[in-house]
Amino acid sequence: MAYNYMTKEGYDKLKAELQELKSKGRSEAAKAIAEAREKGDLSENAEYDAAKDAQGMLEAKISELDKIMSDARILDESQLDTSKVTILSTVRLLNKKVNKEISYTLVSKAEANLKEKKISVDSPIGQGLLGKKVGEVAAISTPGGQIEFEILEIYIK
Repeated sequence: MAYNYMTKEGYDKLKAELQELKSKGRSEAAKAIAEAREKGDLSENAEYDAAKDAQGMLEAKISELDKIMSDARILDESQLDTSKVTILSTVRLLNKKVNKEISYTLVSKAEANLKEKKISVDSPIGQGLLGKKVGEVAAISTPGGQIEFEILEIYIK
């Protein structure tokens, strides 16, 4: 079984989203179906079909989040090793191709958010950085070609 390793913050955020979908989301979906049903013949009612499709997508999302939550393991960031790149490490890198520094935090797929510079350990860059130490160079294949990243610093936020 594969676990979803998460921060406490990420776990709480996911839990809140799931509760919102189960309560307010389901309530709104049921209301939309009821309103569409009142508009007559269901066999030719596009609003009813759309409301049922939306309900199906909502239930699929709830199911997906339930699965993520059931496989979640919260990591204690204070217990993590900063001698090498692991999940929840923040890594300051030098992109040797363009000679520019960037920092990423490696997180689970469920917590990944590029705007927040949180990348999944399952991504090509995440995979290429795992296990590396300060001073090492990771050669990572990306859609734009191979890029070398030098590990400048590893820390926990």
